[in-house]
Amino acid sequence: MLDLLSLLSFGPDGWGDEIARGALLTIELALATLPVGITIGLLIALAKDSHSPVLRGLGNLYTTVFRGLPELLTLFIVYYGGQMLLTRIANYLVPDANIEVNQFVAGVVALGLVLGAFSSEVLLAAIRAVPRGQKEAASALGLSSWSTFRLVTFPQLWRVALPGLSNNWMVLLKDTSLVSVIAISDLMRQTAIAVGVTKQPFFFYLVACLIYLVFSGVSSAIFTKLENRAARGFKRVGGH
Repeated sequence: MLDLLSLLSFGPDGWGDEIARGALLTIELALATLPVGITIGLLIALAKDSHSPVLRGLGNLYTTVFRGLPELLTLFIVYYGGQMLLTRIANYLVPDANIEVNQFVAGVVALGLVLGAFSSEVLLAAIRAVPRGQKEAASALGLSSWSTFRLVTFPQLWRVALPGLSNNWMVLLKDTSLVSVIAISDLMRQTAIAVGVTKQPFFFYLVACLIYLVFSGVSSAIFTKLENRAARGFKRVGGH
């Protein structure tokens, strides 16, 4: 057992440094993706809640595509397809130009597109949960549609959306493991390298499992506090 634990030591004789850097990169990737996905999700939710049939159709098409595609396939399309597209555009300006997409950026974009699709459903439900009477009252006071959303709808929708968004965050944390296939040195890639060198798959994958569980536990505690904070001042239905 001590021999196995020594594999996690820091320094040239252990894999603690690599595993720690991979875990940090996993969190950085998830945190960078979160605002991208939430922003996309909010825009899609607003499109699906609009009075324009074109915007509603585009919003529904977006969610259908990115909720239906496997996340891994979306990642490949963004990474490899993005490189091909950018290279072709660059060739019109500079012949024989070759554009390489940064793996981290590709991971953020791909996971952000998927997170946006799932978050849009949560945010759309939250937008529609705000009583219509409040929107009508804001309109009667002369507020524009944008001012009504910014001052009336937006502050309230987060309270309703937080539980669903917390679930999406948990899924995002797990989906970050997919980026290892495009050579990002995240937790899973560093774990796989350690397994290949030491021939100790059970030990290192168990360590990775525990790290993901720690991430999930900390995230759950944070979202619970956020939900409790957002719910302050609101009485529970039925007085319970």
